[in-house]
Amino acid sequence: MIASPLPDLVGRHRECAALDDLLVGLREGGSRVLVIRGEAGIGKTVLLEYLAAQASRTKVTRAQGIEADMELPYASLHQLCAPFLNELDDLPDPQREALRVAFGMAAGDPPDRFLVGLAVLTLLTRASETRPVFVLIDDAQWLDQVSLQTLEFVARRLLAEAVAMVFAVRDPEGQGALTGLPALRIGGLDASAAGELLETAVGGRLEKRVRDRFVAEMHGNPLALLEFSRGRSAAELAYGLDSSGHPIVQGPVATRIERDFAHRLSSLPEATRTLLLIAAAEPVGDARLLARAAATLKITPFADPAKVVGLIEFGESVRFRHPLVRSAVYHQATPEARRAAHRALAAATDPVLDPDRRAWHAAQAADGPDEEVAAGLERAADRARQRGGIAAEAVLLERAAEVTPDREPRGRRALAAAEAHFSAAAPDRATELATVAELCPLSTLDRARLARLRARILFARSRSDEAAPLLLDAAAQFTAAGSPLARETYLEAISATIFAGRVHGPTGARAAAIAARASGAPPSGSRAADLLLDGVAALLTDGYEGGVPALRGALELLATEELRTRESTVRWLLLVPVALEAFIHYAWDLHAWDTLSSRAVRLARDIGALGALPPALIYAGGVHIHYGDFAEAARMIDEADALAAATGHAPHKYATLVLAAWRGEADVASGIIEEARQRADQRGEVSLLGAMGYIQGVLYNGLARYEEALEAARTGIEHDGFNFVGLSLVEHVEAATRCGEPDQARASLDRLVDLTRAADSGWARGARARSQALLADGDEADRLYRAAIVEFGRGGVTVEVARSHLLYGEWLRRTHHRSLAREHLRTAHGMFDGMRAHAFAERARRELLATGEHVRARETRVTSALTPQESQVAALAADGMTNAKIGAELFISPHTVEWHLRKVYTKLGINSRRALPVALASTPPADRNDEGMVRVG
Repeated sequence: MIASPLPDLVGRHRECAALDDLLVGLREGGSRVLVIRGEAGIGKTVLLEYLAAQASRTKVTRAQGIEADMELPYASLHQLCAPFLNELDDLPDPQREALRVAFGMAAGDPPDRFLVGLAVLTLLTRASETRPVFVLIDDAQWLDQVSLQTLEFVARRLLAEAVAMVFAVRDPEGQGALTGLPALRIGGLDASAAGELLETAVGGRLEKRVRDRFVAEMHGNPLALLEFSRGRSAAELAYGLDSSGHPIVQGPVATRIERDFAHRLSSLPEATRTLLLIAAAEPVGDARLLARAAATLKITPFADPAKVVGLIEFGESVRFRHPLVRSAVYHQATPEARRAAHRALAAATDPVLDPDRRAWHAAQAADGPDEEVAAGLERAADRARQRGGIAAEAVLLERAAEVTPDREPRGRRALAAAEAHFSAAAPDRATELATVAELCPLSTLDRARLARLRARILFARSRSDEAAPLLLDAAAQFTAAGSPLARETYLEAISATIFAGRVHGPTGARAAAIAARASGAPPSGSRAADLLLDGVAALLTDGYEGGVPALRGALELLATEELRTRESTVRWLLLVPVALEAFIHYAWDLHAWDTLSSRAVRLARDIGALGALPPALIYAGGVHIHYGDFAEAARMIDEADALAAATGHAPHKYATLVLAAWRGEADVASGIIEEARQRADQRGEVSLLGAMGYIQGVLYNGLARYEEALEAARTGIEHDGFNFVGLSLVEHVEAATRCGEPDQARASLDRLVDLTRAADSGWARGARARSQALLADGDEADRLYRAAIVEFGRGGVTVEVARSHLLYGEWLRRTHHRSLAREHLRTAHGMFDGMRAHAFAERARRELLATGEHVRARETRVTSALTPQESQVAALAADGMTNAKIGAELFISPHTVEWHLRKVYTKLGINSRRALPVALASTPPADRNDEGMVRVG
């Protein structure tokens, strides 16, 4: 164990050894993350102090959450980063500006909180270039929400930086915080160690019976052992702490400690108690601010009595002995005394330098409705929004609504608070405030906003079609108010019904489209959005012939629309998933899919919209699956999954399933499919069942399990959905012909012909021709198979080109054209083998064997193939980018770039960047790996 300048921590040898190992790893240049968990008083803070004392030759920076603090966005993060802000100018421009806006150092568009996280990661990494950086965060459960989310994000992205982050979290209050990170759980001291600590505190030996009873009462909690024995001799303890039945010693340990602290307050002079109350109400610990507030109350700052009884420490900053002291001081005071303390703090806080904290204290001081206070909170909420603090905006607006005297502005503020809470992923609180707003007089526009909010909350909780009528009602109200939000809301209603898997019926997508077309809603301000609504509505109401050309026009405009502001870019990123997720398959246009998804990825990177990046990557990955570039698709899926994990979102399973299906990986797909089915049943996501039908159709057709493919594809067709019907029809025709069900095949072919005629694209013509070939004979079948190969090639759908060669070869073999069959089967086998489409490749191999040709099964190469993440780094390095630029392009630090490159050089047997282009050209990429990397702009 490392020599410690602190006295030995009684009974904590195991914990200290773990922390010593963490320090050793940090000094050796590795990243470390640890969450210390335990109840109040268990010794988490002491262990942090132990770490700080041991951390010689490192840069230590600290932050502490405070329960009484207001939800000031990035307050704790700013405190932690303060020692390194002199290096802010060295950050890449987007990161630097994001951090400056977040910390209130500059005005600008609200930054994406994940871009702020990337900026903090870069800042800490740069600081670690001279000495390792040690980040200590105490009482993390009380950090402002956006600071905690950002620090968790940084902790999950550390890899090869000389940075360690150690959080202390109080349970049970913090049980939901920082889950999944490495943890060290702290329990009570064992009986021997607790007895030793107790006897040290009382200065003498205790009778074993007395000592054991006292230790048992305190459950080995070190703070309880020290505080309850404070000022009591061994003789006094021998008579029993609880002999009088005093309420201080009843209840949970943390509650008893807080009561003990409160009991000590009663012996202090009134002026000292008031001074402590001001300190408890002021979370910053600014001694000068405390003095000014005390002067406002005409109190001389006299803290010596509190120091003597061990409640507080004064210096340049004010520190309570323990958070439970602060809690005891604040909660034992009367409401009137607390308001007076906050009123004094509001008066003492500079209105120019710290207007938000002044507004918060003024609100806490209010003993009734006060419009001036409410307006101040509303302005503070606006500043919080501009800094990217949605949760803080919600809290401030909620408090503003509470102290608003007049019902009309109270309703407006309650509605704004509800919308902010919903955006901050707090739908229950949003519902409560929506009810408050509903009881107040609202304008026509605000009534529409309220209706839309309620629909969004309902849809977020259950993807049922119950939300659609509410959204349609909101859209009609927006139309009546002449609001540009009307068309956007109609499109949202249609999208909701599609997602719920409802096209027909009174609450289906077609009914919503009819209502949208008849509404006369004003333009939305985005021509692309308006055209998309027109195209979608035409598709649903006029059918494919009239709808597809209109939809294609909207897609073309989306691909080229000029976006001049961050706000317009964010709006575009919200709009494109509607086109990609629900309607792109009806255009049968892989090039448009590629253009839109690639633009979405690029724009999300450019503005640092990391919340929009995972779905964009998934859409782009789907394009590469159809291109037959499974390795690139896998890289994009890995990146999306890594970003989803780092940002706390659920991973997107769709592309993973499609890729597994084309590879023939039934073992990979089966578990995910079953999980998706259960979720679809629970949440009413009927459209998901359609997707599963298509995916299983591909999987089982590839594995030549045609009866299972037939049943799966039928599910994809028969549900009342929209998204995957066309693709499912293709799978159903093939499976039905293989199962000897020509009537089913012809019925599906008729629907497919109708569906693809209007699109008139290479993909559409290829799908139609191949499906017709499966039901044709002789020269007609031969012509159709050849046409399918050509048309799929024109559409760029490489996987279907390979599949058409396979089906054509199978047909040629069965019609006794063995020589020509071998030609197409060899082509199919080579293409599928190169893609790693294992099941289809094996199907082609078996057919080749049946023609009499010997085909060796693919050899498993024992190779040091690069992982998808290493391939990304290597490709950028081969293009001539420096480590710093790669680190700015990818979601990593330059140290991590270098770490990956060292592994790349070893695997490829090279020792310089100059050799990368040639080496990469001859190296097979791995399909998947367990590391995670994210790209950002």
